[in-house]
Amino acid sequence: MTPVPYRVRSRRPDRADTVTLALEPVTGPCPRFLPGQFTMIYARGVGEIPISISGRGRTGTLLHTIRAVGAVSRALCLARPGDVVGVRGPYGTAFDVAGAAGLDVVVAAGGLGLAPLRTVVRRLIAHRSRYRRISVIVGTRTPMTLMYPRELARWRAAYDLDVQVTVDHPDHAWPGPVGLVTKLIDRIVFEPRRTAAFVCGPEVMMRAAADDLVARGVPARRVALSLERTMKCGVGRCGHCQLGPLLLCLDGPVVDYERAGGLLAVKEL
Repeated sequence: MTPVPYRVRSRRPDRADTVTLALEPVTGPCPRFLPGQFTMIYARGVGEIPISISGRGRTGTLLHTIRAVGAVSRALCLARPGDVVGVRGPYGTAFDVAGAAGLDVVVAAGGLGLAPLRTVVRRLIAHRSRYRRISVIVGTRTPMTLMYPRELARWRAAYDLDVQVTVDHPDHAWPGPVGLVTKLIDRIVFEPRRTAAFVCGPEVMMRAAADDLVARGVPARRVALSLERTMKCGVGRCGHCQLGPLLLCLDGPVVDYERAGGLLAVKEL
């Protein structure tokens, strides 16, 4: 439960309210992590919150993409290189990228849900020959809120990935699709019975995407969602992140839709 001191190695503004921090331990090497895992990050004198790991930096740092929505996240977004924060973890279950070998892969992201899925796509690219068709579909509010636009363009151009983006509210220059991310499922090519899907975003978006994929024939056990509930301890002691029989800091955040579907269908669970 004791945070380890990490120093902010670099800070990159992504959007007006979103930054990516590169963190390195004050002593010792950075821990290994799996795609979809999270850490608990402590802002001194403010509090601690869970943040998904969005990648590993070139110098071995842990990357965390953070949106300022509360007191702790705002404090972390204001951190500068050289500042020290507390980190525990990595914690939680991961996306089974290796288990998708030999299959078509659909990566579906809504908003900031692209941050943890970024590690999935990077792992897929690193072992591109192991997978069949790879589709990355992304939904965002406006063109200006799209995360990692340059990286998305590079994935599309260099790695034989079908990358498609839709927005809820286009501007006059937007040339692409408009509407929910689920509309993009009609635009990609995959063989349902030979497909694995990795999904992260707002809960309503994940449910809609998972329902659509399963209705098309993708096995529910191969549709993995990154679920979010209020986490306080990260190690299964406090119960704040309970979803039915699951404690999401231990049994999640990544849960297959075969288990999660029925729980998410219960109102106010």
